[in-house]
Amino acid sequence: MKQILSMYGIVILLFTATTLSAQKTITEATISYDIVVSNNNPNPQIADMLDGATSVVYLKGSSSRSEMISSLGTQSTIIDGKTNNITVLKDYGEQKYMITMTSQNWKESNKKYEGVTFSFEDDYKTIAGYKCQKAIGKLTDGTSFTVYFTKDLVPQNKDFQYLNRNLPGLALQYEASFGKLMVTYTVSNINFNPVPAAKFDIPKSGYRVMNYEESRKTGGGGGQ
Repeated sequence: MKQILSMYGIVILLFTATTLSAQKTITEATISYDIVVSNNNPNPQIADMLDGATSVVYLKGSSSRSEMISSLGTQSTIIDGKTNNITVLKDYGEQKYMITMTSQNWKESNKKYEGVTFSFEDDYKTIAGYKCQKAIGKLTDGTSFTVYFTKDLVPQNKDFQYLNRNLPGLALQYEASFGKLMVTYTVSNINFNPVPAAKFDIPKSGYRVMNYEESRKTGGGGGQ
């Protein structure tokens, strides 16, 4: 009996070790997403400008920088892991805005994603070489979105992707809304090389600076 229990314990330990070795905690990486706009969007002009856009996420420890690059320009969100302050940079031609936010502002700007629940389905596909499981995210307002995530990659910091932060892994494909537009993000490449610290520097000039409250009055609030 003792021998059987001992063998059972060894099997459990081997299974646990295999599972842990298959997972990689992401402390530093550059993640590139391609963005495709849904065909049934109500504003074809804006849809055309966003279609073909890309999103690049830079992760370094507890800090992150997310850049959305389209024909309209570039919008970057920098999260300082040490201070928990957030800076949103909007570069649209000659219009350059810097919006400063506290962690509470960030939470408020993403309040529609608070309380998201996920149901997991027995549906899998491979994206960028990683096995991904399908999940359905449901918002408190009743709307839902589809996401495929991998358990093989677990970000150390999940705040950069607020709507997916409760997933037990990294989202490699997911749906998100921009106002009335619905878009799909799909990972095209993941690079684990060191990310330069300069990626998280805040510009000292060249931008019109406003805080979160001021940006809301001008319609320039910055959630994800």
